[in-house]
Amino acid sequence: MLRDSFGRVATDLRVSLTDKCNLRCTYCMPPEGLDWLPNAKLLTADEIVRLVTIGVERLGITEVRYTGGEPLLRRELPEIVARTAALRPRPQISLTTNGIGLARLAVPLAQTGLDRVNVSLDTLDPGTFKRLAHRDRHDDVIAGLAAAHDAGLRPVKVNAVLMRGVNDHEAVPLLRFCLEQGYELRFIEQMPLDAQHGWSRDGMVTADEILGLLSDAFDLTPDDLEERGSAPAERFLVDGGPARVGVIGSVTRPFCGACDRVRLTADGQVRNCLFAREESDLKTAMRAGASDDELTERWIAAVAGKRAGHGIDDPSFLQPSRPMSAIGG
Repeated sequence: MLRDSFGRVATDLRVSLTDKCNLRCTYCMPPEGLDWLPNAKLLTADEIVRLVTIGVERLGITEVRYTGGEPLLRRELPEIVARTAALRPRPQISLTTNGIGLARLAVPLAQTGLDRVNVSLDTLDPGTFKRLAHRDRHDDVIAGLAAAHDAGLRPVKVNAVLMRGVNDHEAVPLLRFCLEQGYELRFIEQMPLDAQHGWSRDGMVTADEILGLLSDAFDLTPDDLEERGSAPAERFLVDGGPARVGVIGSVTRPFCGACDRVRLTADGQVRNCLFAREESDLKTAMRAGASDDELTERWIAAVAGKRAGHGIDDPSFLQPSRPMSAIGG
């Protein structure tokens, strides 16, 4: 198993398929974009499936989530999903996406074995969306959500980041929208993972503030804490249930002690935490002819050194050099 020195076991693998994205969300990257990784540095589809296979068959991975950048930009995504679904034991397979292109791909992905999706949607207003993402694609995201729901990729989860003075007034409308459409909403505290290193605690809308905004319109009851396990979201029943809303307080309510996640970047680096400044290179060893046994041992050693927590509140905290688009969510 992928066990660290604090006894945590990683069973949830997040795999970034690309660092490229077709949006330019202000909390992630500048309007002009970033210098993307050259294709030669990206893991090939065969290399991705080989490492995922090692994770599932040898190291106890039970959930694989494909991320980016924007994973729908990876042409081999349906093939990668199909090959992942063929593994035994079969892992749960999910996708984190901005939703652009999902209207076209939801059915093919469901047919190849994708179980569910998380779609980013920070606003219901097309104008605000364009200001945030620097692209006029709001309608495409809404269509992608509907297509995923119709294709059976359920529960469709919606990820929303609230920013002070930008979209924090939309907390209640976003939840009403998701309740009406049958989606599960997750509010996420804005994290220090932007390429510009412009994050500030003052601009972040905290988990407590989000719950306060929602409580003005809804009766929120904490869900069964035992069911949360290692899930990052604190879940609340809305008006008695069964509908729920989640709040991921990565900064102010860290859940590092129960973390079961490990990440694989698009260029083949193992990362133990979104905020880690250290990586362990599997790609170079793999391309040099390392056996599955050798890659397994390297991966075990990489996870063994996982730190106790992300340390955002520590005065010595330094933001990772890689932005979120290059790490994978």
